[in-house]
Amino acid sequence: MADGCVLCAIVAGDAPAKLVAEWPGAVAIVPLNPVVEGHVIVLPRRHVEDATTHPGVTGYVMECAAEFAERPANIITSAGGAATQTVFHLHVHIVPRRDGDGLMLPWSPGTSEVTDGR
Repeated sequence: MADGCVLCAIVAGDAPAKLVAEWPGAVAIVPLNPVVEGHVIVLPRRHVEDATTHPGVTGYVMECAAEFAERPANIITSAGGAATQTVFHLHVHIVPRRDGDGLMLPWSPGTSEVTDGR
């Protein structure tokens, strides 16, 4: 458990959260501000800063997220502040989708120029 980490506090039972699923090494909770009904986040019980710091834990959490998610859905994680990460404990958002729902993701085409490397 990392000092001051809200997600570690949730895993430890020291902070409130609505738990919706559990695995031996991970839990799924409803975020404070879900963007749609059914939005959950899956996080490891162990403190891991982001998806790049411990690939084995990341793989396990993604497996749990895939087990929990129903199609269609976005399964999203960020690594680092410049990539929109604000809570530095690995967590994977599962955001149920439907055609025409109008939900905009944290990025959109045209916000950054992408080149093909030529």
